[in-house]
Amino acid sequence: MSEREIRDTAQRWLDAGDTAVVVEVAQAKGSAPREAGTRMVVGAARTLGTVGGGHLELKAIGNAREMLRTRELVTHTEHYALGPSLGQCCGGAVTLRYEPLSADTMAAWPRTPPMFRLQLYGAGHVGRAIVSLLATLDVDVDWIDEREEEFPSVVTPGQPWPAKVNKVCVDAVEDEVRHASPGDFFLVLTHNHDLDLRITEAILRRGDFGYLGLIGSKTKRQRFFHRFEQRGIPSPVIERVTCPIGVEGITGKEPEVIAVAVVAQLLQRAQANA
Repeated sequence: MSEREIRDTAQRWLDAGDTAVVVEVAQAKGSAPREAGTRMVVGAARTLGTVGGGHLELKAIGNAREMLRTRELVTHTEHYALGPSLGQCCGGAVTLRYEPLSADTMAAWPRTPPMFRLQLYGAGHVGRAIVSLLATLDVDVDWIDEREEEFPSVVTPGQPWPAKVNKVCVDAVEDEVRHASPGDFFLVLTHNHDLDLRITEAILRRGDFGYLGLIGSKTKRQRFFHRFEQRGIPSPVIERVTCPIGVEGITGKEPEVIAVAVVAQLLQRAQANA
């Protein structure tokens, strides 16, 4: 569950009148499992998010549920030296803030922007595998294909697609390129090479993309790049296309394996662009 989804779910708990405790990493020093600002919400029987797992999180959940049990919902902080206090291998220290879930708590909880925004063209096997992974991350995805029947109705059995995945079914899919914002990411992996060419050319002519990945072999790369040069696209812009896609060193052509390599590459690029 992404940070935005944790916040949004916490708001729904509050709106429903559920009592809970928000546990926030107020300060982190040295080697700590999560950074300052990370939040977890603890209810009587369920939790949202994580402050790092291990003994620290077990302690945090126990403390929060004791607050709920005794109804002593008083905001306070507790400091933990992870090694000496909790026996964790981390050498750092963490200060946790405990406070009841309230309107004030939600007002102080910032809305974080997505790590990146992506237009993904193609709802075939690889596209589905990539979007299924992205659905677990704090990203926004416009998933575009002309074949409505190719979009699965659920991301996993029984789980609907999150709102951050926007399925777009249109005939002229390359026209969707103009709706992106400067710096957005693009992945082109449709069922048709001519369509891949048209979409990629439209993105290149914009030139303001943060990442452009094109599925295919080195041979496809050479052929496409040659055509783009013939159509007057500057070589420095063409060379920014990533093809083949995915981090190096991960082999295998199964859609799920490709998806892991591609999502890792997207995260690398997002951090490099930040």
